[in-house]
Amino acid sequence: MSDPVGKLPSELDQLPDRDTEETAEWAASLDAVAQAAGTRRAEYLLRRTLQHAEAAGLALPKLLETDYVNTIPTAAEPEFPGDEAMEARITAWNRWNAAAMVTRGSKYGVGGHIATFASAAWLYETGFQHFFRGKEADGSGDQLYIQGHASPGIYARAFLDGRISEQQLDNFRQESGGNGLPSYPHPRRLPWLWEFPTVSMGLGPLSAIYQARFNRYLQNRNIKDTANSHVWAFLGDGEMDEPESTAALALASREQLDNLTFVINCNLQRLDGPVRANFRVVQELEAQFRGAGWNVIKTLWGSAWDELFQLDTTGALVRRLREVPDAQFQTYATRDVAYIRQHFFGANAELVQLAGVLSDAKIAECFHTSRGGHEPRKVYAAYKAALEHKGAPTVILAQTVKGYTLGAGFESKNANHQMKKLTIDEFKSMRDKLGLPIPDSAFEGGQVPYGHPGANSPEVQYLNERRAALGGPAPARKVKQVALPAPADRSFAPLIKGSGKQEMATTMAFVRLVKDLMRDKETGKRWVPIVPDEARTFGMESLFPSAGIYSPLGQTYEPVDRDQLMYYKEAKDGQILNEGITEAGAMADFIAACTSYATHGEPMIPFYIFYSMFGWQRTADQMWQLADQLGKGFIVGATAGRTTLTGEGLQHADGHSHLIASTNPASLNYDPAFAYEIAVIVKDGLRRMYGEQPEDVFYYLTVYNEPKVQPAMPEGVEEGILKGLYRFNQASDLENAPAADAAKIQLMASGTAIHWILEAQALLAADWNVAADVWSATSWGELRRDALECDEALLRGEVRTPYVTRALEGAAGPVLAVSDWMRQVPDQISQWVEQDYTSLGTDGFGLSDTREGARRHFGVDAQSIVVAALAQLARRGEVPASAVKEARERYGL
Repeated sequence: MSDPVGKLPSELDQLPDRDTEETAEWAASLDAVAQAAGTRRAEYLLRRTLQHAEAAGLALPKLLETDYVNTIPTAAEPEFPGDEAMEARITAWNRWNAAAMVTRGSKYGVGGHIATFASAAWLYETGFQHFFRGKEADGSGDQLYIQGHASPGIYARAFLDGRISEQQLDNFRQESGGNGLPSYPHPRRLPWLWEFPTVSMGLGPLSAIYQARFNRYLQNRNIKDTANSHVWAFLGDGEMDEPESTAALALASREQLDNLTFVINCNLQRLDGPVRANFRVVQELEAQFRGAGWNVIKTLWGSAWDELFQLDTTGALVRRLREVPDAQFQTYATRDVAYIRQHFFGANAELVQLAGVLSDAKIAECFHTSRGGHEPRKVYAAYKAALEHKGAPTVILAQTVKGYTLGAGFESKNANHQMKKLTIDEFKSMRDKLGLPIPDSAFEGGQVPYGHPGANSPEVQYLNERRAALGGPAPARKVKQVALPAPADRSFAPLIKGSGKQEMATTMAFVRLVKDLMRDKETGKRWVPIVPDEARTFGMESLFPSAGIYSPLGQTYEPVDRDQLMYYKEAKDGQILNEGITEAGAMADFIAACTSYATHGEPMIPFYIFYSMFGWQRTADQMWQLADQLGKGFIVGATAGRTTLTGEGLQHADGHSHLIASTNPASLNYDPAFAYEIAVIVKDGLRRMYGEQPEDVFYYLTVYNEPKVQPAMPEGVEEGILKGLYRFNQASDLENAPAADAAKIQLMASGTAIHWILEAQALLAADWNVAADVWSATSWGELRRDALECDEALLRGEVRTPYVTRALEGAAGPVLAVSDWMRQVPDQISQWVEQDYTSLGTDGFGLSDTREGARRHFGVDAQSIVVAALAQLARRGEVPASAVKEARERYGL
């Protein structure tokens, strides 16, 4: 018989019922409850039964949504260990100074955010007083991802503990003078305070997950004991709309990262208005996190609500809270009690009866300000429960009022994110509400004063005692430089001497080099290979059995290729991070590894290899995050260029990543042509990033999948390789060299294009009696960086000649630059080349074709280069104009 209309088959329909009578009795009992006590009672019993089953560990689907109440009831809250009155005074000073610094800065037009910290103050203060471990204790301390818009509150706290001066507060968002404070958490601008840049919203939560995961990686590989390090990520409910915010939730639960806690400040408002105007963001987030396997703690209502819930004997209040959309609840927070009585409690007779025993003051307190995120006891209970929960990460959904304590003009208003200052009268009202001893005379001249109880005050002593007990100030970034010894030269020797007659792509050359470096006794274990599910594409499968793929569970199955030499091996102490199809996740892993030298005092050497098209284009925001965080490591864009990846076409054809990479000041970008160039660049990169005087830079290398014979390194080219340009050969070196009086031209190329100009060099000599020297441009970007530094020096009165100008000095004829990139890439250096300069490149969209077909299409193959060279010489009158037409016809162009 077919199923009734509207009834979908269930997995239970496919399981045999071992006792149909018992099943029928359970169903009848539920029907009886519904008939006798109502459907609401039946729903309640079912939910309680499912909750009990979950707590008992029964393998049932979890409830994705619970009632709109606190997870931890008041009666179950642990004893609060601190001095509440003292901590309230400390928080009051921080609230005041956070608002004062932004308001004082507003006269300079630099802006700032007041309302975010005002709502989240207790979320931070409770952590600072009781939970966040500092860097001076054993281990690495905790890692704190601070919500960027709350930075004024963190600066205010650092002012209270003496780490920031009043002058610095006054220079908030005014850094050019050298004594200012950056707008948001920014390690590169304030490296002693901030560890993690968090204002490109969405990157903070993603990075926090991978940081917690990398902590476990270090632990499982016996590199650093991170057992006591906890990652705390403070986020806004609006920020959770960013796709990166929730992209790795399943990873965190899958790997049981109970060393991670998300604290989401649910003030129900984003920048322009309600986060979920017609819905309930807390319930949505709960379902999302519970569905992903997280432990969810809701801290929604303050203690003023206790009386209301006790009076709610029918569940009418709880049901009403679940049905009111966020935007309406925000309206309740700004309206008078009469409005709340009519529009909230007037929904049904049960609520009218409940409201009848409530005073106006009680209703106003509950709906205007009483939220769980504003009460340290409730926040403490949530944090303690999060740390005690094992086997899964925890998210705390803490409800607050945006703009809390700033006055009625701020609290819960849609525009409060854009409101940058308070009036003097509003500050006086705030002072009275917070109970701060600031006299009216302090406001003379119309300037709001900063407040400080004194360096020896009970407040500062209490604050310092609490931080000392927890391991020192927080947040804080402390770097203990550990120089790594240089690897032995034998690792680089095979690439230096070339491949003989064997063809080898530069991708394979890089992988072979790293494989040898990973065997180094001193530093081999510090290499962290990272790849987003393309290891076999890049020839890295040989690393699987030797290095192992990291998995906290090890290998719980027998791999299908176990009988093969290069089988898929997972291990708890595996070295490779094979992240699946997630460039964003791989990049977050890379950032955690790149900054391990600072976070954990353990320098790691990560290399992240990927299809070059899917690196800078897809995750450039994270590349900037990497630079902000002072990360060190090797980013490797494989299958590089617009014409080398045969058949893949437009979506895989990268001709622009070097242009994007050139915008990042911390990125050293190289496009090596030969294996020996890779060896020289990597060796020097290890010195610059991990040597005795480490630099805060990272490397972007592009490598190709086109097999070519790799020559041995010529003598004396190391400096040119690192600076970006050297002469690879001269026309006079050719077997059939052109005549001495032949027209001359300089051919310059990077990456795989070196092979096209070498072929063009031979054609120019044999067919046209043109003498072309060949130059390898390993880095257009480094040539430009050097030239820009020379230009800046000129403004200071120092006369310096750019390296590219000096390298080409005396080179006869014009210069023709060629690459597998857009012409803008080689054109970066044109203004510093004294010779006539032109370029060829792969501008436009990519296409599917053979390498030869694609290169002819873009006009960068050897024959096209010959025609372009002849045209350049013809314009100078050094070859007949007819030669250009003849060449086009000869080569079928």
